[in-house]
Amino acid sequence: MTPPANWQKSSFSGGGDGNACLELATTPTTLHLRESDTPATFLTTTPTALAALLHGIRAGRHD
Repeated sequence: MTPPANWQKSSFSGGGDGNACLELATTPTTLHLRESDTPATFLTTTPTALAALLHGIRAGRHD
C-alpha cells in the first residue's frame, strides 16, 4: 500500500522538531497513523473503528 502524502503532526506531540510524534493522514474512507521516527510503518483504519477504540479506552474497557 502506498502511504498518503498529507501527514499532519498531532497537536499533543509537544511541537519542535523531535521525532517522538504521532502523525495522521486521511483519505475519504480511511485514517492512517504513524510514528514520525518510523514513517514507513503505518496503521490504516476507518473513522468508525478508531472512534470505537477511543471510546472503549476512555470508558476503561482496554486497560
